[in-house]
Amino acid sequence: MLRPLVALSAPIVFTQLLQVVYNLVDTFWVGRLGGDAVSALSFSWPPVFVLISLGGGLTLAGSVLVAQHKGAGNLERVNEVAGQTLAFVTLFSLALGAVGYLLAPAFLRLIGAEPGTTVFAYSLEYMRVIFLGVWFMFGFFVFQSLLRGWGDTRTPMYLMAVSVAVNVVLDPVFIFGFADNPLFGILGARGLEADLLAATGFRGHGVEGAAMATILSRALATVPGVALLFSGRLGLSLSLADLRLERATVRKIIEIGYPASIEQSSGALSYTAMTAIVAVIGSTAVAAFGITARLTSFVFLPAVGLGMGVETAVGQNLGARRADRARKAVYLAVGMLVAAYVVVSAVGIYWARDIVGVFISGEEAGRIVDIGETYMLIVAPTFAFMGTFHVIKGCFNGAGNTRAAMVMSVTAVWGMQVVPAWILVTNFDMGTTGAWWAIAIMHVGSALIVGAWFLRGTWTDTVVEEDEPAAAPAD
Repeated sequence: MLRPLVALSAPIVFTQLLQVVYNLVDTFWVGRLGGDAVSALSFSWPPVFVLISLGGGLTLAGSVLVAQHKGAGNLERVNEVAGQTLAFVTLFSLALGAVGYLLAPAFLRLIGAEPGTTVFAYSLEYMRVIFLGVWFMFGFFVFQSLLRGWGDTRTPMYLMAVSVAVNVVLDPVFIFGFADNPLFGILGARGLEADLLAATGFRGHGVEGAAMATILSRALATVPGVALLFSGRLGLSLSLADLRLERATVRKIIEIGYPASIEQSSGALSYTAMTAIVAVIGSTAVAAFGITARLTSFVFLPAVGLGMGVETAVGQNLGARRADRARKAVYLAVGMLVAAYVVVSAVGIYWARDIVGVFISGEEAGRIVDIGETYMLIVAPTFAFMGTFHVIKGCFNGAGNTRAAMVMSVTAVWGMQVVPAWILVTNFDMGTTGAWWAIAIMHVGSALIVGAWFLRGTWTDTVVEEDEPAAAPAD
């Protein structure tokens, strides 16, 4: 199992790392605008993340159904469930985008952004652009999820790499335009910048420009990706008829997907709640939390990617009635991940201050870096625990047991993180240190919960009907 698991998971891990580069690039360039701009990203992303997560669970359903039907040899059903997943999630994303655009001011007030401030204005601009183009984010998630279930993890990686490369260039251009753009300073091309400014007069859109660049870059991955699903060149070969929604298939998508949607949106809401708790301390603390949260997401996305690889391996092998191989894939993934995170944690602790300092400059940078350094010293030693959580959760998702993953995730992020953070910050007056300790507690506790549940061995059922034929064991 080691070779196919690595071959399947490595492109997913790299794709997930590329996904978070969007946020890191935004944070890096927006950080050149100062603390208010970074705080705006910290306030605006949680509500966006919540709504995106609601649809993310439905894309997971497509992956599970494609993987298990392929493993069971039901190839005629693969295109049908893939097409209906794409159609249903598209409708869902358009509705969420409209809701998000209209309710953006209310969301910001809910998490503590103060109307009338520069931070509020920046946050609102960023959120509304993202919501206008939200399908380009959902569309790629569906494309990636369906191909992951089929076993093709390389094609999404290639498209994402192109998209990220474009975003790295577009971000500073859309943020700063051709006036005092740090990119031209780095490239030593101030003369070219002056010529472009004289020709266009374009001075950028600030924080809003970061959102514009992100959506345009996402579109460059999503549109070709969806087109490839209909081309037949990737194994899947969708037709317009496959987009016609059928009640039984939609019910199955919702049945598998809604617990994952609740789980992912609950995690996003917990991030929103943590932002609100940290906002009680002050805007400087929010800026530090925004930077460290993006750094942490960068660290954990390899675990999330490996968990997705486990999801596919478990789904295909359970579809083929090979629970032994599914279990072996989980053990191998956990072993690899723990070994890697021992090194990552050491790097995070030793270079904590330098790492945080890359993403902020300006008047308040010193204080923000101090807070971020404390975060790394407390949370970095627990990285291996959270990585283990994501891998084993991928096992439950691959089995179609998304309810178990939901229960464990909700218990962890709210019972072990948000509530303790609120108590430590408000009742014990520990400031950001209390919030950081709550995150560390959640990492350790969540790993213990999923480990105990996994060892029970009750996760090996399949969502494929018993009367459908089984195929040879999946690789």
